[in-house]
Order: sequence, then C-alpha cells, then structure tokens
Amino acid sequence: MSSSPNVTPHATSLTRKQRWRSLQARGATVWITGLPSAGKSTLGAAVEERLIALGRGAYLLDGDSLRCGLCSDLGFAREDREENVRRVGELARLLADSGTVAIAAVVSPYAQMRGHVRDRHEADGLSFYEVFVDTPVKVCAERDPKGLYARAYAGDLDGFTGVDDPYQPPHEPDLRVTPELALSSAVDAVLDLLGTPRLVGSAATSAAASGRP
Repeated sequence: MSSSPNVTPHATSLTRKQRWRSLQARGATVWITGLPSAGKSTLGAAVEERLIALGRGAYLLDGDSLRCGLCSDLGFAREDREENVRRVGELARLLADSGTVAIAAVVSPYAQMRGHVRDRHEADGLSFYEVFVDTPVKVCAERDPKGLYARAYAGDLDGFTGVDDPYQPPHEPDLRVTPELALSSAVDAVLDLLGTPRLVGSAATSAAASGRP
C-alpha cells in the first residue's frame, strides 16, 4: 500500500539516538511466526515477561488480540491477511523506533509479507529478528485449544491456515524453535538474538546502554 502524495512525514528535532540514549533503551522487533496453535503467543508472552524483569522495555503484539481492535475490520481472505501483517509490522516498527522491543506473535502465513516487514525495518535502520515456531500441523491440531482445527477438518471453517490455506515457512529464520525445546530455553535463545543477558540482576543487564541490540 502506497501513501498519499499529499502526505509528508513530520520530522522532529529529537533523534532516535537521543531518545534511546536518554531512555537507556534500544528497540528491535522479534517477529514470531508459525501455524495456529504452534505456541507463538506462549513464547512471545514469556519473552516479554523476561525482558521486563530484566528492565528492558518490551510489548507483546498478539495476533488475536490485535484482531479485536486495530485489525477488527479485517477478515481472512489473502488480501486481508496481508493487510493484517502490514499493520502489525508498521506498529512494531514504531515501537522499535521508540526504544521498545516489539514482540509480534502473528501467524503471518505468506513469506512475501514477512519479507516486506523485514525490509521496512532494515530500511529504517532497525533490528528485525524472525523466529519460526516450527510445530508440525499434527501437533497443532492435537493441541487445538480453540477447536478451530476440528472445525476446519469437519468442513465448518474455510480458509484455515495449515488445513485448506497455505503456510509458507521461513527458509532462513533468525531462530527456529521446535516442540522439543523447553520454553525457558526458547526464551534464552530469543534473548541471545537480542544481545540481552538471561538473568535478572546480571551485571550485563544494561545492554541498551552499552549499545548492543
């Protein structure tokens, strides 16, 4: 989606460098993708909790929660799914620019749109990490906490990702998480991507102040 030719971004005198230095923060986006019921929100919430405990600003952008507000006008046709990812990506980019670690837990089934979100971050000089929660569809269907797989397999729910709508897995994610990996270990791996120490009270908790991502 292109912006109107009559709209010009408003530039302020406050730079990102000044903001981050003053807040002792360093923003980034962790984009968690995978099939429905793969464990994206569980991982995202655990990462958010650990980062906050470490004193690093973080905010979870959960796909289902956003569809109750920001994206409540969107359905599940391909163009709506693409617009959903675009909106979440732009929100994550703004949060990252503010110095917050944006944690987006979104199915985001299409590789092209995930690439678009990454490109937008990189063009803005912001760190973007794609985390693929690689849970097999069989395992997701067995979990099925909302009963959506059962409805899709019964023919009562059309266009469900992983059943009758495609999911394009990342070929080279920054991190791949499988069901065999304990949640705490998966959180550790995400924190390693961010250059954030794993333990509360560590002498290295001021990662932002040291200039690391």
